[in-house]
Amino acid sequence: MTDRHLIVGAGPVGRHVAQLLAARGSEVVVATRSGTDTGIDGVTHLKLDASDAEALSAAAEGTTVLYNCANPSDYTTWGEFWPPLAAAFLVAAERSGAVYAITGNLYPYGPVDKPMSEDMPDAATDHKGRLRAAMWAEAKALHDAGRIRAVEIRGSDYVGTGVGGNGHVTRQIPGALKGKRAWVFNRKDIPHTFTDVLDTARLLIAAAEDEAAHGRVWHVPSNPPRTQEQAITEVLTSIGKPAVGVSEVPKPVFVALSWVVPLIRELRQLSYQWTAPYVLDDRAAREHFGMEPTPWDEVCRRSAVV
Repeated sequence: MTDRHLIVGAGPVGRHVAQLLAARGSEVVVATRSGTDTGIDGVTHLKLDASDAEALSAAAEGTTVLYNCANPSDYTTWGEFWPPLAAAFLVAAERSGAVYAITGNLYPYGPVDKPMSEDMPDAATDHKGRLRAAMWAEAKALHDAGRIRAVEIRGSDYVGTGVGGNGHVTRQIPGALKGKRAWVFNRKDIPHTFTDVLDTARLLIAAAEDEAAHGRVWHVPSNPPRTQEQAITEVLTSIGKPAVGVSEVPKPVFVALSWVVPLIRELRQLSYQWTAPYVLDDRAAREHFGMEPTPWDEVCRRSAVV
């Protein structure tokens, strides 16, 4: 039986998926625009514009699973980046017959007033949330029509190996290791779920390979929520480093920055995630897959590597 996997994207999730698959002896191809070499033994690397449906379909021919682990390097370009890429994935999945496994996020839910479970509606009103919700809705419609096999997993903000400057907690660690005060956006004392990027990869593979899991969203098993202050402190403590002060960027400064810095403007639209409890309900995936999150202490130690 063919055991060939095409991973689009070489960020933290894509790399972890590639490592896990290669370690078990699967044939693994990682495709990126630049042909980035992940340095993982046994992995083939392909230079590919995945938004080109013809090129992606050709690369996906004979593939068991097509993984969408892509993410734009520029957070402000989602509107241009995602639509053609999402459309190309659907074409490639239908032509190749490969399972389409999507790395999603929690943006489609929008602001919430209770722990997020998979049966909640995708009710976001901001453009990023609506975009991600539409991507899954289109994939699910084709799945329900019997034209593709699709599944999406959703995790909260990433921690763990390789997240670095892309994580709300991990971007604070280099300075904190030098004893510098950490400055966080919005509230530092609100419970927030953080998801290990390795657990994300584990669930993505498991969901892709389980026919009974297809056609729906699954939440990545994650550790109990922490505040931003707790998470930063516990990452430092895990490697024997002293805690540092954690302060909130004053709201007027945050608002002012959003007018002149495009990235901050984008983050401000999602600030609801950090002004009220933002908690993931992962019971369905724990029960279905028999999967538990990596112990928090281990996640913290890996998050401390910069």
